[in-house]
Formats: sequence, C-alpha cells, structure tokens
Amino acid sequence: MAIRRNKRFHAEVATSSLSDIMFFLLLFFLIISTLANPNVIRMTLPKSKTNEKTNKQLITLSVTEDKQFFVDKEQVDFDKLEALLLSKMDPAKDQTVVVRIPFNLQVQDLVDVLQIGVRNKLKFVIATSPK
Repeated sequence: MAIRRNKRFHAEVATSSLSDIMFFLLLFFLIISTLANPNVIRMTLPKSKTNEKTNKQLITLSVTEDKQFFVDKEQVDFDKLEALLLSKMDPAKDQTVVVRIPFNLQVQDLVDVLQIGVRNKLKFVIATSPK
C-alpha cells in the first residue's frame, strides 16, 4: 500500500513587512501635510446675504470715494472726527457706530477709521449690502 502525501499548493501572502510600509507611509504623509501650507490660517469669514437689524442707538459714519467724512449727514474733517464721535456717544446707552465705506477704497482708509474705535473702546460695525 502506497502512502500518498498531500502536496497541494497553498497560496500565502507575506504580511510581515506590511506594518513597516504602513508606518513609513503614515510618517511621510504627516510630514508632507505640515509642510504643504504652513502659513495658512483657516477661518470663517463673514457673509452678507442678509442684513441684520438692531434696536440699538446707531451713529452713522459715512466715507465717500473722495475721502470726505460724514457723521449723521454732518460733514467733518478727519482730524475732528474722533472728538465728534466721542461727543455723540452716550455712555449710559449701548451705542454702535455704523461705518459705511465704499468697496473700492483702500483697506488703510478703513483701518484708519477703525483705529479711532479701538483707541476709545467704541463699538464699530461695517455696513454691507446683500448679494
């Protein structure tokens, strides 16, 4: 009687090096993802699809394209703007200054106006138009 050995072929997958490969891929993608955009700060920017209406006391500061300043339809020089805003603010009431500035003026013009509010701790809101 002849004894037969089972010589069937068994397929095997060598998985001993897969953990090393996965570790190096993970390390590679972590390093690349931090170097891709190191100076990008993600933030949510305001949108103006709707206008919000408030019941607060508002003081309107309008700036025209030729850099003329108006506080509640009263023309004023930029040098006297801070004093006029402080005289119109009532500390007992919660007042807000609405800044209306054209979109084509430089950012520096807007910053100059907003610095008045920062120095005097005033609440400034930039008026926008809905799209």
